[in-house]
Amino acid sequence: MDDVATVAGHDHGPLHPQVSLRSPDTVMRLDRMGAFFPTRLSFMRVLLRRLSHEESVVRRVVWEMDDNGYGHAVYSVDLGGHTYSLVAFALPLSEDQRTDRVIAEAWDSSFVLFDGVPDATDIVRLQANAPMQEAGRFDGRDLILSRANKSVRLFNHVVEALATGRQPDSEMLGTIGYLMRTTAVYGNGKFGIADRQAISGRPGLTEPFQAEMLIVWLIRGFTIDLVEHIARARCPVMFVPMERILKRHIGVGNATGLGMAPFLVSHPILLNNWMMVRETALARVRAIDEIGQPKIDAAIRLISRVTRHLRQWNVEDERQMQRISLLRDEWQEFSSALTHEQFSKSDAWEEIFQASQVYSLECQELVVALMLEVNGDLVDGLTDCLSSEIVPRLEPAMQLAELKRVLAQAFDWALRFDFEQESELHQFWYVSEEKLEPRLGERFEEPGSERESPLDIARQAQALNDDLDGADDCECVASFVMRHPQHRHIVRRVQVADRYPYSEIRENLLANSCLPIDMLRCKLSFFGASKFDPKSDLWTRITMYQGAPLLDELDKPIVDDWWLPTLEID
Repeated sequence: MDDVATVAGHDHGPLHPQVSLRSPDTVMRLDRMGAFFPTRLSFMRVLLRRLSHEESVVRRVVWEMDDNGYGHAVYSVDLGGHTYSLVAFALPLSEDQRTDRVIAEAWDSSFVLFDGVPDATDIVRLQANAPMQEAGRFDGRDLILSRANKSVRLFNHVVEALATGRQPDSEMLGTIGYLMRTTAVYGNGKFGIADRQAISGRPGLTEPFQAEMLIVWLIRGFTIDLVEHIARARCPVMFVPMERILKRHIGVGNATGLGMAPFLVSHPILLNNWMMVRETALARVRAIDEIGQPKIDAAIRLISRVTRHLRQWNVEDERQMQRISLLRDEWQEFSSALTHEQFSKSDAWEEIFQASQVYSLECQELVVALMLEVNGDLVDGLTDCLSSEIVPRLEPAMQLAELKRVLAQAFDWALRFDFEQESELHQFWYVSEEKLEPRLGERFEEPGSERESPLDIARQAQALNDDLDGADDCECVASFVMRHPQHRHIVRRVQVADRYPYSEIRENLLANSCLPIDMLRCKLSFFGASKFDPKSDLWTRITMYQGAPLLDELDKPIVDDWWLPTLEID
């Protein structure tokens, strides 16, 4: 593929100089995908750049909160010629109801992203339903549904500090990083809200997950307003507002589990486009002959920020903390060579990229993210290619000779696993009956594998290869799948992979070596999340929008300068 436009179906005119893209065999491995960092191509960054470009202004049109911070609020903002509103509800929550698990039935706050500005009737309807979440009733004007719980320790500390005329403890704020954490952000028609197709063609929402990213950013603003409101009500005389530098370091927490992982398998063309955009951006930067002085200055400034960010990234998970410790040491060694003289060389970026290859995958991918961050003028336009409205369809006229060729080339990785070994069949994916959420079971220890979800792509590819062996090369796919209907799904994926080379995770997702946490980190990095905090191989906590501009700062330089944020106190 010469350019991402040929894959994503867009025409961006003349091609930019670029080196060859990294091979899917290199990129589409879980250990590397699980080492990704957020970049300027991430969905949060895309959204805020657009809002800033459109000179959007967030308006708090309703604030009906009592002194304890219970009630409702509405924030509205224009994006792409449409108005969207966050409708937020805050209610008392007893400690025995407080849980981040998906089985929860009550939360500190519930939210709806509403299409337009809600009137009094809309608010009454949402007030009755939003706090119920899954059990509520919604309509096509309700675009996104979410809920969140307080980080009680930090929330109460910030209230107490501001109410007594003090700023909150910066170390505590930096360690926790959020006043509330969401336990779900639902879109795409779930529970009766609007289908994705209803808004996907609107300017500003065509790129992936833009409505979801919008509600999270507005929620962040609401949590900051809420904590200040409570503190002011508690002691109006002593109250002081929080300093902006501290506010910016407050993000929105999120607990993400297996529910997110199957998305990468279920949307092969979309996954391809995300990866293709990222790899094309990298290939363009690697092809730069000479780095100008402004970019050299920016790179050196960001290198220092990375060092501080890594120092402030601490987790309890032993495996991830070991990786962070190694990364700190590697970054100190690697970055010491990134001097002004190094950046002034011809083909400096390519030399830097090649030099990083002897370090860990986390260090390699951190260097990739840095390279993209400095070159927004060259790579930002590629975000137009992140989306895809193409639905994979079977190509019935393809001859089996061609199908065999594609299978051998694009799925050679899948044909290497030995499914006679129990270790390669260790786990199975299924959807829980209670919450309709993806889960993992142990095949030889738990019942239910007969109802597993079709994420066994490698195993399906091998079964297809077995039945293609000896089949007439001149037979068409339509005839073959009539005789072998069980292969329809995998045949379609093979055909997709011929045109979309980054469409498959090149791993056996049934093996005991498969770590779903790597799939989660990959997807969350595209969202723009940072400070990954794994709680097991199955779920992680993250922080979103940490360091991002506040609701009234879309016209400030910081709007596109918050990659890998750090908390700096003068």
